[in-house]
Amino acid sequence: MSPRPPRPERLDNGTVVYTAGPHRIGTDGLLLARFCLPRRAQRAADLGSGCGIVALAWHDAGHRGPCAAVEISETAHELLARALAEQPEAAGHIRAVWGDLREFGAGEGPAFDLVACNPPYFAAGRPSPDPERAAARHEQTATFADVTACAARLLRDGGRFAFCLPPDRLAQAFGLLAAARLEPKRLRFVKKEPGRPPWLFLCEAQKNRRPGLRVEPDLCLRAGVPYGGEILANMGG
Repeated sequence: MSPRPPRPERLDNGTVVYTAGPHRIGTDGLLLARFCLPRRAQRAADLGSGCGIVALAWHDAGHRGPCAAVEISETAHELLARALAEQPEAAGHIRAVWGDLREFGAGEGPAFDLVACNPPYFAAGRPSPDPERAAARHEQTATFADVTACAARLLRDGGRFAFCLPPDRLAQAFGLLAAARLEPKRLRFVKKEPGRPPWLFLCEAQKNRRPGLRVEPDLCLRAGVPYGGEILANMGG
């Protein structure tokens, strides 16, 4: 059976995202994009960009500053490249980078205001037999320690690093943030409905800043609305 061709999907304000296979629009990516919106002209980076959902969601929300979308999968990189080829305004400030985040920005010095990453969730367990799906879900090409090291390398002092992970990785994540001099500043848990345990947390840290963590109210996703403008509009910021 031949793979399905890339499919165009539209965000709230009309920005087109191409998806295929494991590289698709997910609730977590959209929530992360809304959780850490860059200011209009800020310099931003989306690490492990996949089909470019975070970078394109930022664009859809009004971001126009330089944005690097770094992705090691050629398939995913080509999805973003196709979206940019068809949308000149987005292509004018988003740069699709086919490369390894462990090497990105080396030797350039800290210059970014915001770095975001929706990383692979699983550090252990049996990966999918599909190589693309396995790389998207398991830490095969980069660990979260690699991600925090890259963010610390890219960010100016006071710059923000935002990410999402399952709650069982919270303690590990905070330890790695501390090692990279990234101080957690905002934390928000995401639930599918009230009374259930969270399945995700969103966190924003700042480089070389004093301790001071704000735990925000839990975000509950209402049944039947897995993602989109209704949830994003209700998130606050």
